[in-house]
Amino acid sequence: MLDPLLSVMRTASSGLQSQSMRLKVVSENLANMDSTGTTPGADPYRRKMVTFTQTLDEATGAQMVGIDRIIRDQKPFKTEYDPGHPAADASGYVKRPNVEMMVEMADMREASRSYEANLQMIKQAREMTALMVDLLKGQ
Repeated sequence: MLDPLLSVMRTASSGLQSQSMRLKVVSENLANMDSTGTTPGADPYRRKMVTFTQTLDEATGAQMVGIDRIIRDQKPFKTEYDPGHPAADASGYVKRPNVEMMVEMADMREASRSYEANLQMIKQAREMTALMVDLLKGQ
């Protein structure tokens, strides 16, 4: 009986780790949403995104989640006319990061909810394990 509960906890733990990385990437994106280049025509910060992959846990046979890779969003940069900026090109335009606050906030909310759900799964499995131990002690 404890093996399936251990599997639940390991699977949920992989979800916690993956969503933590996703939150880290979102925070990097938000922190750099105004980071432009420092030389004329230089590219600014490019938004990052996390992709997930399914992996098999050999010990439990459970399907885990993991980080496949962190990729750069290829959406075009925004431009803004600011001829006095150090990164302005010959026409006076500055490339701005392709980070959008609302998209990042939505990603943050989704990652946070997934993190909470995985945390709740671990709590539930721990409670069930404790109940099982209590039952076994009573015999």
